[in-house]
Amino acid sequence: MRVLYFVYTADRPGSSALREELVEAHWAYMDGFEFHARGPTLGDDGETATGSLHIVDRPSDGAARAFVTEEPNWRAGVYAAMQIFRFEDLVGRTMWEFPGPEGDRFLVTGAAGEPVGDGVIVHGRLRGLDDGPVHGFAACVQAPDAEAAARTVRDGRDLTVRPWRFGGRR
Repeated sequence: MRVLYFVYTADRPGSSALREELVEAHWAYMDGFEFHARGPTLGDDGETATGSLHIVDRPSDGAARAFVTEEPNWRAGVYAAMQIFRFEDLVGRTMWEFPGPEGDRFLVTGAAGEPVGDGVIVHGRLRGLDDGPVHGFAACVQAPDAEAAARTVRDGRDLTVRPWRFGGRR
């Protein structure tokens, strides 16, 4: 049985040049996996990567950890930290199946809440590894700005909103 995993890696400050140098190695590595969603989170300028989101299909918790630790950016020190959770899909589609037009997109995470509306791209509960308890939720949403993205979450608590864009080869 395969399981979806939410993986977020935060970039190490000052690692932008190294990230750019490794872009082809990163994409070549990613070609070997099936994703529900992927892409970089972005800084205030809307261009500089601050981290990476991957919702990836892996056969086990160990395989999910290996997905991160064997990735070229992790091995080279681009990332400072990682978070890995089981992802319980609540929308039933990948980011590529999102019917919306192009627009600003955000990764919204929180301890509680339910993203609602036409701008929800993917959404799921975050569970601990080994099918542990629910730690919160993650959603990718399309909204005009970060404040509007936060407002898409009904009963939201402890929200973090990061600019995000669809990832993959360009």
